[in-house]
Amino acid sequence: MSEQVAAVAGGVIGGILLLILIGIAVYLLWKKICLLPSYEELTNSVTPTHPDASLEDQTLTQPSSVIQPKSIRTRSVPFIIPPKFHGRDWINLTNGEQVQEDSDPYVTPESGPRCSFHSLAGAYVIGSINPELYKFPEDKSETDFPECNIGRLWFSVQYEQEAERLLVSLIKARKLQPPTDSCSPFVKIYLLPDERRYLQSKTKRKTLNPQFDENFIFQVSSKTLYQRTLKFSVYHVDKQKKHHLLGQVIFPLKNETLTGDSKLVIWRDLEAENLEPPSEYGDIQFSLSYNDYLGRLTVVVLRAKGLKFQDERDAASVYIKVSLMNHNKFIKCKKTTAVLGSPNPVYNETFSFKADQTELDTASLSLSVLQSAEGDKTHLLGRVVVGPFMYTRGKELEHWNEMISKPKELIKRWHALCRNT
Repeated sequence: MSEQVAAVAGGVIGGILLLILIGIAVYLLWKKICLLPSYEELTNSVTPTHPDASLEDQTLTQPSSVIQPKSIRTRSVPFIIPPKFHGRDWINLTNGEQVQEDSDPYVTPESGPRCSFHSLAGAYVIGSINPELYKFPEDKSETDFPECNIGRLWFSVQYEQEAERLLVSLIKARKLQPPTDSCSPFVKIYLLPDERRYLQSKTKRKTLNPQFDENFIFQVSSKTLYQRTLKFSVYHVDKQKKHHLLGQVIFPLKNETLTGDSKLVIWRDLEAENLEPPSEYGDIQFSLSYNDYLGRLTVVVLRAKGLKFQDERDAASVYIKVSLMNHNKFIKCKKTTAVLGSPNPVYNETFSFKADQTELDTASLSLSVLQSAEGDKTHLLGRVVVGPFMYTRGKELEHWNEMISKPKELIKRWHALCRNT
């Protein structure tokens, strides 16, 4: 008997709990359905109240063949406030304008500029955004090429101090000038003064604008890093597998800050290699410029090639001394840093001298290539003198006269070295 009573009591309790759960579920469902915010469905687009709105609608419905040409002005993007819902009022606008609370929420105010967004009911246009203001600045290195340009190369350089590794990223080249219509370029990368070893990129087929995106590593100690120079030689491979040099870039590391986490992208225009064989004692390349307003003579010592060392030592140290003379009297001299172990050293150093314009007819410049020897001794490897007719002839005189005729412009030339000057 007691077991039956317990069973009946358990059934009653279970039924009551079930009814409670069903009631809770019904209540939650009712609350979800009945308390949702109501929205009014727009069945038809509302006709704007602007006087010429009908004319705009007719224009939009005409065939494309009769649409007038687009204006060359940049089209602005309208900045709008979305439609308001029932039971909410417009708030004060940031520009000081206000919308009346009792106005029709589906009528576009007259003060807003006209645009295609006026068909959005209740939208209020408060201004516009000019897309031109948010564009990235144009990279002129991709478009601004000087006359007689034979190509441009992009790369980046970074140095890892702890691992003593020089990281070179070869990025791209543009506007290459091959000897034929087609071009299959590749790049050789040297770390001068070592010209026997190099790293080479992949060959890109049939393109004047190759994209390389390749990384190279040179192992070099931090002590000698800033005495080294990167050389990029761009070649074209023809159908007979012959290599044609299109140009080169010389990049001395001594003036660069290579340490740090950020990688700086660098671009340089290609230079045509001087294909003439070196002279008996070698050649030197430098630029001259004269600023008549400041009375300043500027010399940029670029590089030398084909030097003949006095004694064949791998560690030969070579520098260049630049001397300003007047009436064959010494005025002032400056020296480049020494470059070790290369008959083709690269300097890329700039020197300035004060020289009045009235002194240019009697002044001259002497550039001497010197090899350091034991102790304080030096060996003269060659010299070149540029100046007026009083001292020079030929290419040296032409270089001087062109510098005077083109003030403030760098005039670059190669000159043969002599030992009897």
